[in-house]
Amino acid sequence: MDTMRERFASTASQLLDEDPRLAVVLAVIGSDGFREAERRHPHRVIDVGIREQLLVGAGGGLALAGMRPIVHTFASFLVERPFEQVKLDFGHQGVGGVLVSAGASYDTPSAGLTHMSPGDVALLDTLDGWTVQVPGHPDEAEALLRQAAKGDDRVYLRLSLQTNDVARPVDGAGFLTVREGRHGVVVAVGPMLDNVLAATEGLDTTVLYATTVRPFNSAALRRAVGDTGAAEAVIVEPYLAGTSTASATEALNDVPHRVLGLGVGRRELRKYGEITDHLAAHGLDPRSLRERISGFLAGGA
Repeated sequence: MDTMRERFASTASQLLDEDPRLAVVLAVIGSDGFREAERRHPHRVIDVGIREQLLVGAGGGLALAGMRPIVHTFASFLVERPFEQVKLDFGHQGVGGVLVSAGASYDTPSAGLTHMSPGDVALLDTLDGWTVQVPGHPDEAEALLRQAAKGDDRVYLRLSLQTNDVARPVDGAGFLTVREGRHGVVVAVGPMLDNVLAATEGLDTTVLYATTVRPFNSAALRRAVGDTGAAEAVIVEPYLAGTSTASATEALNDVPHRVLGLGVGRRELRKYGEITDHLAAHGLDPRSLRERISGFLAGGA
């Protein structure tokens, strides 16, 4: 199976053939995947060099000129380093585009903290008007990219090396009910679904699958909580722990409730390891998740 990033490159290249409004903007990283597309569309595949602020600024300029930019690099270089350009050149100017990141929270541990971005979604959450999508499979990444390319809004598509075994149908909006139970709701975001399903096996718990996390699907969470009869929700995210707890709390603000946010901790892990080591260290492996989820739900019984 190809990775999400490989699927992104092949899909975006096809979209360039289909829609003359689209342009891909790169900062060296990922350029190898667009060599053929660059030969076909030399004026719509733009590599600005290792200049991340310019990367985002150029994307905003293309949007002001009526283009639909697809801007790509690692999350730490796409959201964190040029955050002012994201805020001003897209949001303040009132234009749209598609920011597509790679690297996720710790996809390349050997590269160190410079290439890790567990806080990217939380940072974007300080801005208005962004749709944030977190696919859990290459097929889902392709579907969400194709949908985003057609629009005019501001979309952040977060790709990861961690994937679920099976693609799920995604519509770019709602949460998908994967398992129904009578005690509590667990929302699994993107590539966390398989670990959540393994962790909750045998538990009488509803599992919702979220690939679009902003806007947060408050109605789906309320329905699921209502169906279980217990206003208890756990949000399992592949980025900074607690990023969506405020959204979940707001969705349930008129009923007594308990919300637990699980995700990447704030403590910096200074040993490289592998992705699986980081998952375990942050308590996001199936065994740790089962202990934390079952303990939380039992505490409200």
